[in-house]
Amino acid sequence: MDAEIANHKPQITSRLVSLDVFRGLTIAGMLVVNTPGTWSHVFAPLLHAEWHGWTYTDTIFPFFLFIVGVSMALSFGKREAEGGKRKLLVHTLRRASIIFLLGFGINWLSVLLFHRAHVRIPGVLQRIAVCYLLAALLYLGLGRKSLLPAAAALLFGYWALMTLVPVPGYGRGRLDVEGNLAAYVDRAVLGPHTWKHDPGWDPEGLLSTLPALGTTLLGIAAGEALRARSDRSRALVTIMAGGALAATLGLLWGQFFPINKNLWTSSYALFMAGLAAITLALCIWVVDVKGWKSWARPFQWLGSNAIAMFVAADLATIALLWIKVAGADGKPRSLYSAIYRSVFDRFADPRIGSLLFALTFCAFWIAVAGGLFRRRIFLKV
Repeated sequence: MDAEIANHKPQITSRLVSLDVFRGLTIAGMLVVNTPGTWSHVFAPLLHAEWHGWTYTDTIFPFFLFIVGVSMALSFGKREAEGGKRKLLVHTLRRASIIFLLGFGINWLSVLLFHRAHVRIPGVLQRIAVCYLLAALLYLGLGRKSLLPAAAALLFGYWALMTLVPVPGYGRGRLDVEGNLAAYVDRAVLGPHTWKHDPGWDPEGLLSTLPALGTTLLGIAAGEALRARSDRSRALVTIMAGGALAATLGLLWGQFFPINKNLWTSSYALFMAGLAAITLALCIWVVDVKGWKSWARPFQWLGSNAIAMFVAADLATIALLWIKVAGADGKPRSLYSAIYRSVFDRFADPRIGSLLFALTFCAFWIAVAGGLFRRRIFLKV
């Protein structure tokens, strides 16, 4: 809902239209990069960096975790005042469990439909759930003043583990695909890996959850900066300056501990949190302070039902890949591929058709979210 106005100064409230817009922009980006018409033809910014480095696609997941943290700061105070800390902890555990089970259920469905040998335990929703729960426990248990020290401890601790602890058979300080400590821990604890791109490790694995939790805590810190100041303009300066500092430090750290989404390196976590803070401040300034909202309505719809739209889009993608139809050559192909080839694969540069497929898929879910928003239906877990 829109911010209240008192004495002509914008006041911080528990819900910001701009935060829904930022969340919606992030989910829209996730839908576009996850559903190209064909993975054989994708513009480079819409692919993850192969290893070290980053692209636009590598900003999406940390941005969402940062937003989770901001939302926690803006909502937990009210929930705790209404129901007490014990009730808030029960709510948090319930919500984290549902999100985790949704992600695991999608992985299990893929095993059943596509006859894979093992079910993948980690995943995007699973990491969101774990980071949400652990961040809540730290936030409620240690207090607001512990946020930045805890984030720093996680980031420096992960750096020390990844660079100083020797990996059996590889030595210490290895940051390649096979020889890094995070991959070794995943192989030792989770056993046979089922991430489709590489069976030897997982980008949402166990050890790299530590710096991802740091990303979430930095989001809570940004949300606390919003809550602490009644003058939104001053809050924006604080968040923008903090974001610029974090991004700069992340880039500098990246010279020694490379920015890497796959490993969620500490430099990556810090750099992305800085970019997310800057983007949050810009969204608040444009949408809430300046009141330029018309362009943002579709993203507000999407952001108001973000998890529901992400899960529904995932299930729809699985269905489109599972359903088989006869192709022009008479051979069976997925309905997903058939739609792309018959409707969108019409350009000299096939990347254009592939992108149009993804944009159309995203637009469909924005329309669905818009229908839910107009009926005031918000599917919360």
